[in-house]
Amino acid sequence: MRRDIYLFSNGRLMRKDNTLYIVSEDGIKRAVPVEQVENVHLFGQIDLNSALFNFSGQKEVMLHFYNYYGFYTGSFYPREHSVSGIVTVKQSDHYLRKEKRLFLAKCFVQSASFHMLRTCRKRGIHGYESVQIITELSKNIRDAKDVQQTMGIEGMIRQHYYRALNELIPEEFTFAERTKRPPRDPFNALISFGNTMMYTSVLSEIYKTQLNPTISYLHEPSQKRFSLCLDLAEIFKPLLVDPLLITLVNKKKITSKHFENHDGMVYLNEMGRKIVIAAFDERLQQTIRHRKLKRNVSYWYLIRLECYKLIKHVIGDTPYIPLKAWW
Repeated sequence: MRRDIYLFSNGRLMRKDNTLYIVSEDGIKRAVPVEQVENVHLFGQIDLNSALFNFSGQKEVMLHFYNYYGFYTGSFYPREHSVSGIVTVKQSDHYLRKEKRLFLAKCFVQSASFHMLRTCRKRGIHGYESVQIITELSKNIRDAKDVQQTMGIEGMIRQHYYRALNELIPEEFTFAERTKRPPRDPFNALISFGNTMMYTSVLSEIYKTQLNPTISYLHEPSQKRFSLCLDLAEIFKPLLVDPLLITLVNKKKITSKHFENHDGMVYLNEMGRKIVIAAFDERLQQTIRHRKLKRNVSYWYLIRLECYKLIKHVIGDTPYIPLKAWW
């Protein structure tokens, strides 16, 4: 099984024969067989050359880059091998036709709100006022007249959801509002980092399918991002990321010592990132019994299944029904 590798230290990533070598600043070289690598996440200052990029492209290994503060900056996206003009045309058609786009946008928000309520229910706060408001707002999704209105409802749901999360985390992590650019407190920094890892995970799975990651339905397509990743990540953030972060702070695996504050911008330090990544990676490897496939599938594969469902929908095979965790 191929896996992700994460490079935090400075050094060099290079190709020699058919193997990737990680060379640290003090010259220590470590080999990583490329057949075992799915993605490489580069957090440190890593030197790369064109031979490495060519090799990564040939072996379909994606390289994800993060800046000094751990924020995602971009990816090396190898030449696509799973291409389909028909899927791209159909994807575009579902974006251009208002009703078709609205249907998919609502699906993503309905799944996201379902998983937010699931997290609250499983943590025993389903009777709280914020959660009750989320329940009522969720009923309005189906009546939204356009994507903008759908996003407005999603924004209100998420606002109350973050208030509810304050009931689930230690007092030292409570936060007044969601702040992203930049995060202003430790839990916002955790959410931002967790969402970043979710985004790159979705991108990696989309790459293995025939979907075009730039054609989206809830979020507006943009030249600067893979907006379909944002759409699909909405489904998985409250299912995978938020419960993980809640557990990490309650079990004190993440504490105040794992954050740094630079002029009001709060971010995870290297040790904090390593803890979150290890827990996130472990979470993605966990399996559940799939009631339709009749076999165990990992959370990683659930993401790809969502891509396949979307493809079947746009080509007119099977109507898209978004994931709603049944376990």
